[in-house]
Amino acid sequence: MDLEKPARPPAAAPTGEGCLVVAIRIPVRIVALVLVVPVRMAWDALVVAGRFLNDTLLRPLGRALLWVGRAVFVWPFVGLWRYVLVPSGKGLAWLGKVLLVLPAIAFYRHVLTPLGHGAAWLYARVLTPIGAGAWAAAVWLGRHLVVVPVLWLGRHLVVVPALWLYRWVLAPVGRAVAWCGRGLVWLGATVVTGIGAGLYWITRILLVLPALAVWRWVLVPVGRVLAVVAREVGDALGHAWRVAGHLSLAVGRFLGRLFRWVFVEPVRWVYRSVLTPVGHVVRDTVLRPVGDAARAVGRATGQALAAARASVRQARADFRRMLLGEPAAEPVGQPKKPQLAHRREPTGPETRTLGSSTTALTKD
Repeated sequence: MDLEKPARPPAAAPTGEGCLVVAIRIPVRIVALVLVVPVRMAWDALVVAGRFLNDTLLRPLGRALLWVGRAVFVWPFVGLWRYVLVPSGKGLAWLGKVLLVLPAIAFYRHVLTPLGHGAAWLYARVLTPIGAGAWAAAVWLGRHLVVVPVLWLGRHLVVVPALWLYRWVLAPVGRAVAWCGRGLVWLGATVVTGIGAGLYWITRILLVLPALAVWRWVLVPVGRVLAVVAREVGDALGHAWRVAGHLSLAVGRFLGRLFRWVFVEPVRWVYRSVLTPVGHVVRDTVLRPVGDAARAVGRATGQALAAARASVRQARADFRRMLLGEPAAEPVGQPKKPQLAHRREPTGPETRTLGSSTTALTKD
């Protein structure tokens, strides 16, 4: 069984520990060992079962589902993208370029550009001088007819009365209000300081000092004891986990050897001592003669088919000569032309007939 290796042993405990630590350590370790050993063995069994299930079922199933997912979802979309959408997009882009872009470029180049140049010339040569003269005239008239009178009236009707009001009314009233505000702030700060000091001492006497006493004389000792107990429980759990790992490893090895002795070795012995000799005997007495007989039958069948093909060719040649006659003789004195024979028909005395004894079926 494939179990994880036990962790390294912890470092030795420091010397000089008290009796409380020693009294807590042994019972806690015994209880932790009793509780942790079944959990560790169950955990190791689950790990082994999970690895076996993952290797034999989940991983092949996942690969099959991945392949099916690719075949059902990915590859159709890839084919659709590659062989439908991309060519369609290229065709639409070409149509858009021919029907929209090129006419728009020609319209811009041959219509809009000359119109823009004419408008720019009209703006620079005609409208700009007219606009500049009109703006200069409007600015002069506005400055001398509107701005100067409005500024004079605003100075004498608004600015001068506002300065007088600020200097002789608002400034003295503001100084008086600021002096009263500073007095009120000082009074409020004094009252708040006194109230804060009283609340501070009341809180210190009623809450802080009792809480400090409870912390110093109750919580700190209890916390130290709980820290010792928690440390010992943690060490005991770690020690019990390591011991349980050794026990689980030993149990796993024992079960593996038992499975090997009970199942693997008998199956191997049966295969080696029974099935292998029986297989050799079957191979030598049954399979090999059957194979030789099958090969002999195959060779005889091939020879029979070859003889049948030769007979068919001969009959076809005889039928052709019966219908068309013998070929004409060559004239004397002329070179003899090579005669082109059929590639599947033998020529001359090598022609096979039904009465010849050149085939395997008609030999004596």
